[in-house]
Amino acid sequence: MRTVVSGALGECVHVAGVSNFHRLAESASWRTVFLGPAVSIERILEAARREKADLVGVSYRLTPDNGERLLAEFAEAADELRTSGVRFVFGGTPPVAERARKLGFFDACFDGTESPDQVLVYLHGGKIVGQTEVDYPQTAIGRIRWKSPFPLLRHHFGLPSIEATIQGIEEIAVSEMLDVISLGTDQDAQANFFHPERQNPRRRGAGGVPVRSVEDFLTLYKASRMGNYPLLRTYTGTDDFIRLAEIFVETIHNAWAAIPIFWFNKMDGRGPWDLEGSIREHQKLMAWYGKRGIPVEINEPHHWGMRDAPDVLFVVAAYLSAYNARAHGVRDYITSLMFNSPAGLSDAMDLAKMLAVLEMISELERENFHTWRQTRTGLLSYPVDSDLARAHLAASIYLQMALEPHIIHVVGYTEADHAATAAEVIESCKLARRAIENALHGQPDMTQDLAVQARKEELIREARVTLDVLSSLAPASVSDTLTDTATLTQAVQLGILDAPQLINNPYGRGDVVSRIDGRGACIAVDPHTGVPLSEFGRTAALSIHHQLHHSNEEH
Repeated sequence: MRTVVSGALGECVHVAGVSNFHRLAESASWRTVFLGPAVSIERILEAARREKADLVGVSYRLTPDNGERLLAEFAEAADELRTSGVRFVFGGTPPVAERARKLGFFDACFDGTESPDQVLVYLHGGKIVGQTEVDYPQTAIGRIRWKSPFPLLRHHFGLPSIEATIQGIEEIAVSEMLDVISLGTDQDAQANFFHPERQNPRRRGAGGVPVRSVEDFLTLYKASRMGNYPLLRTYTGTDDFIRLAEIFVETIHNAWAAIPIFWFNKMDGRGPWDLEGSIREHQKLMAWYGKRGIPVEINEPHHWGMRDAPDVLFVVAAYLSAYNARAHGVRDYITSLMFNSPAGLSDAMDLAKMLAVLEMISELERENFHTWRQTRTGLLSYPVDSDLARAHLAASIYLQMALEPHIIHVVGYTEADHAATAAEVIESCKLARRAIENALHGQPDMTQDLAVQARKEELIREARVTLDVLSSLAPASVSDTLTDTATLTQAVQLGILDAPQLINNPYGRGDVVSRIDGRGACIAVDPHTGVPLSEFGRTAALSIHHQLHHSNEEH
């Protein structure tokens, strides 16, 4: 283990920067020796020799003229250690750091404008300037481990033209604010990439960047090869799933796949497949990525939450997602946890719902199946007013940090008004970073709130009822009911999985009625009386057994 010795030099008593540097060093597996404020030159060098330091850090945040004289004296006294291979870094205010750089003694000078990523690059053996791609892990799991305890930041980005998107990706990469660019492609790129005859020129750029060729993907990836070399990933698409996946992996080195179970088909009007057919194709796609060791996110539960489904069905959908991922060979599963869906949830009940999800899917973990937590702010929860939206973004991410996420999917504060520009992506990430840093400096453990824990346990009990009812749909010949496409299809058609916004849908029922109760939880209620319904009561009211018997008679 490498050792770093640090302290505030001379008469300087400001050590917050040194403490932050040590926290990052410890996360990068350094042994740290903190000497404290107002440390003499002699004491710092004595400690460096005693501790056999590989790295010595000094800080000074007072007058630049005094700092320059003191640092020159320090450099002269420490030259012997430097010659023997010990490295030296400086941290201070921008004016003092500028003077320190001119001395030519320090390996790196930090002035407080650097991101944690830049400091980590240095601590892992890279340089502050002139970084190369090898300084930044280029797989999702590798980068998660490298950046810990900070979560990766992910953000959607895709403008209505290739040229503007290229320029924006370059701007984002150079800013070093974002770890993962989720390439937002337009609807024709998702549904009709291999079918130019189905493309409509009037739709070009609708909903994202109009990628139309392999060369387009290669060009977009090339634009990201600068700054902090962010990972790229993109939408799964709504047709030709595996053909698209092959292109994504070959061109943008798709960091992970995001695959639904029940959506992006005729049920929500976003693809050509019927419900059962799309479930089957999505499962094949999970297996394709799993075979190649590429992580998979199943972006399923929040599609129910955004359609006002009761919280318990969000939890059920999350469990089905992880279960199907494991069953189809996925080894690294990214759990998608969208907060504020529906938008009226209280923070306490939102947190309880996510804790219920995490506890249930933890039962599925095995040596060959690992779960990684990804949180995000609700798509439909942002105010239109940009100042209010900024506050909402920061507050939501601070709450999300209670789950110690590995990835935070930053949803730009402009979401309620327009797709974010590169500048707005960067600004949103800065807001997120500050909330994250505040949380990492000592956030209270909100997960232990008694109301949160009580609701978590309630949701787990109720979710198990729903899963049991769903499993009962399958005939005895079905070996795995929770992956059986016919059973999963019936679960939607019969209303076991349901949401109010599925009303008049050719596949879903839309019969469930949900309300936000006094706790701020989204629950199912009797449509006539408004009385809360348990899952046993709700599913019993569906007359499922009578419908199944009638269906079997018809066949």
